[in-house]
Amino acid sequence: MSRQSKRGVKKVSSIIFCTLVYLFLFLPIIVIVVNSFNATTSKPYLSWKGFTFDWYMKLFDNTALLSSFGNTILIAICSTLLATCIGTIAAVGMYKYKFKGKSAIDGLLYIPVVIPEIVLGISLLTLFTNTHIPRGVLTLVLAHTTFSIPYVIFNVRARLSGYDNSIEEASMDLGANRIKTFFNITLPVLAPGIGGGALLAFTLSIDDVIISYFTNGQTKTYPLKVMESIKSGVAPDVNALSTLILLGTVVLVILTQSGIFTKNKQ
Repeated sequence: MSRQSKRGVKKVSSIIFCTLVYLFLFLPIIVIVVNSFNATTSKPYLSWKGFTFDWYMKLFDNTALLSSFGNTILIAICSTLLATCIGTIAAVGMYKYKFKGKSAIDGLLYIPVVIPEIVLGISLLTLFTNTHIPRGVLTLVLAHTTFSIPYVIFNVRARLSGYDNSIEEASMDLGANRIKTFFNITLPVLAPGIGGGALLAFTLSIDDVIISYFTNGQTKTYPLKVMESIKSGVAPDVNALSTLILLGTVVLVILTQSGIFTKNKQ
């Protein structure tokens, strides 16, 4: 076989391989989007009966589903803010100061990450029960904050690995105190790591099912509501809301990748 033929075979095989990978990744998403426009009313909505926007209109009549989505966003925002603040302060403190038990605390940070979610969920449920904290939005926020903090710490610490302390010293030599130096020098330098940790915490909170199941009480989140609907087949209005969430995510990714936010800052 000639060199040109080998290149042709290699190119075709690469295209086939990439196509199969992308199909594996995006085919389930495509199915959800297509079914959100499917006019069929027979479960499990696998047969195509025509194109319609009815499910998007009926979505706004499904107050239980919209309420669960609102709970999810509220819990994700609150837990992300708490986890980001606590995680950033913890990462900076562990980076700058040496104290007894630092290595032990550093190792314990990995437990919420590697421990099975069902174990963490049962542990949090036992804690909330013994402390007589009523399960609801508060316990969900506390639970999501608990498993999100280590991810924020890891992201901020990764940013701190190449941090130059001399810029803080220069700031304080010019008359700035520690607080002003932190907000004007340290925080902007750590912003990419903080932002990455916050985004990861937000994503984990929205996606969580198992820990939310043990700590939700009567408060339903969107993943839990979807899990309930699976018993009788995924409802088409769930597909419609999932498609809208996907659309919002795509728009956000496009805006981020296009650099529109950094251009506005400049």
